[in-house]
Amino acid sequence: MSSAPYLLGAVAGHLADTALADPRRGHPVALFGSAAGRLERRLWRDHRGAGTAFTALSVGAVAAGAALADHALRGRPAARAALAAAAAWTVLGGTSLTREARAIGRSLEAGALAAARGRLPHLCGRDPSALDEQQIARAVVESVAENTADAVVNALTWGALAGTPGLLAFRAVNTLDAMVGHRSPRHLRFGWASARLDDVAGWPGARLTALLTVAAAEHPRAAWKVWRRDGSSHPSPNAGQAESAFAGGLGVRLGGTLRYGERVEHRPVLGAELRPVAVADIERACRLSRRVGILALAVTTAARGLTGLARGRRGRDAREPGRKR
Repeated sequence: MSSAPYLLGAVAGHLADTALADPRRGHPVALFGSAAGRLERRLWRDHRGAGTAFTALSVGAVAAGAALADHALRGRPAARAALAAAAAWTVLGGTSLTREARAIGRSLEAGALAAARGRLPHLCGRDPSALDEQQIARAVVESVAENTADAVVNALTWGALAGTPGLLAFRAVNTLDAMVGHRSPRHLRFGWASARLDDVAGWPGARLTALLTVAAAEHPRAAWKVWRRDGSSHPSPNAGQAESAFAGGLGVRLGGTLRYGERVEHRPVLGAELRPVAVADIERACRLSRRVGILALAVTTAARGLTGLARGRRGRDAREPGRKR
């Protein structure tokens, strides 16, 4: 099938996310999360096999449904483009990400520390109760960096690789990781498959995010240096890629001690020689995230388009057996 409907849909979905952000109610990702939550309650057992079945059923249903819908519309390019646009708008979260980050930044600028603490859980899972202004600003910048990869670049990467089914399947994988992939007593074994699948699915987009951050950063040489030196020191195989590139690109120090409820993590420092994050860096991180998202759209749609042209050329050659190669 032609790649043109997907390309048009991806651009339209990106524009829709920029203009409209996520719907306040009835978001398809939230509906998927509710359905997955019901399935978890039925399948939960404290072992990896049950979690693997849960992950396979949840992601497989989304991927198969999207593939069937796309195939059913194969003779209707406008409808396929509309499907891709709806899928892209559903999975892309760059505008909502930066809106939440900027809202926290405005609270910090106004001296409303309690309001900023109250809003931080909308953006990340850290315990905000003991965080000061600088620590909240650092948490916001780190979340913007990590979620630029997850909510924008990775989704577009999988769209380039697998079209509309790739977009939706990646969002399903990422949502399951957020639901059951953390190391709580309930999910340590059950969530293992979701967490590992998210690591694998996030691998290409995390590296692309870092490369695009280098290209879009105010300080590209520092972004490259810190990424190449510190990107793999993070306990996550993917989060450190974007965070280290953002650290160098913004000229700030990220990482260190984090608190998630009763759990404390001591993570490596990214860009140790750089200055601490300031409140003003939240806006700079949001602008960098937007530039990276636009570059990601351009790179992934170009890759998808070139791949489609190459497939079309091979198909024409195959139909002309006498043609010289």
